[in-house]
Amino acid sequence: MSSSTVPSSSSASRTRRRSAGEVVLGVDTHRDIHVAAVLSVSGAVLATDEFPATAAGYRDLLKRARKWGTVRRAGVEGTGSYGASLSRYLLAQGIDVFDVNRMDRADRRRRGKSDPLDAQNAARAVLSGRARARAKSGDGPVQIARMFKLTKVSAVKARTQAINQLKAVLVTADPVLREELAGLGNAELFRTCAQFTDARGREEVGAESMVQATRITLGLLAHRIGRLSEEIREVETRLTRLVERHAPQLLDVVGIGPDTAVALLITVGDNPERLDSEASFAALCGVSPVERSSGRRNYRRLNRGGDRQANAALHRIVFTRLRVDPRTQDYYERRIKEGKTRREIVRCLKRYAAREVFHLVKQLQPGPRS
Repeated sequence: MSSSTVPSSSSASRTRRRSAGEVVLGVDTHRDIHVAAVLSVSGAVLATDEFPATAAGYRDLLKRARKWGTVRRAGVEGTGSYGASLSRYLLAQGIDVFDVNRMDRADRRRRGKSDPLDAQNAARAVLSGRARARAKSGDGPVQIARMFKLTKVSAVKARTQAINQLKAVLVTADPVLREELAGLGNAELFRTCAQFTDARGREEVGAESMVQATRITLGLLAHRIGRLSEEIREVETRLTRLVERHAPQLLDVVGIGPDTAVALLITVGDNPERLDSEASFAALCGVSPVERSSGRRNYRRLNRGGDRQANAALHRIVFTRLRVDPRTQDYYERRIKEGKTRREIVRCLKRYAAREVFHLVKQLQPGPRS
């Protein structure tokens, strides 16, 4: 690893001897190339260089960084995107990896913007303690669930689009065809439309050709909806089996089903030990209280930050419990009598749900290192 701060080979060797202790690695990640910086614990820049985003590049990066000292900590930008593979490699080598946000805008205006500066900033964020979020390992059952969840979300979106298109075609269809399909529920409508593609036999001319084209279009859309529905059911089955195998304790909680459990597990990641406390998990889910007090008015508002998918999962838990759980219903009635608003009560219930989920996910075993 080269360094612009090392003017000669003799001075380089002296610097290396002085920094033979612990060093910190910072990496600015991109799709094809990563830029790395090695800093001493005192903040001195020892070296910067760029590496290809390949398995060989990762090995070379760590090999050169270790020439300057012992690497125990690393700050990586984009541990959930371009830096995901590098983070998994560093974690497998026993290095603590911290997720680093982009450089502060005010600092960027003063110092400028470059990849080496971003890499140095990532290392300094670890040294100063500003970067405290440990990177997700991304190599266990939760990563598998994330892949399946991604597939399901895209399939649901495509199916919704196909359903909307089918109904939009019906709006402009021939009145006779509309009357034929009027009053059918969605399931029966799709089955009926799917049969239209079996009657493509003869080509119509004149006014009737438009009717034929409409029938074929409805049939193709109905077949697409059917295929996507089957794909969604298959992915849901796989997700359910995954939760039952790796986190069955979540399914025993009132208000948590497979889909909600998957959303919470994805937020936690494969290494739940990185969450220090239930307060950190609540902040991660966006359910920690935010002070808005002023003068004699003491008030806390809903947290608008955090992982919104996890927040939505806790929201579903709370509203399910409000319908079916007597204990939650009693709590709601008691707080209403105390003068609390519905929004304040829901905020409190989501915080309690986050506490319960945190203690359950902490029982999960960390994912295997590959």
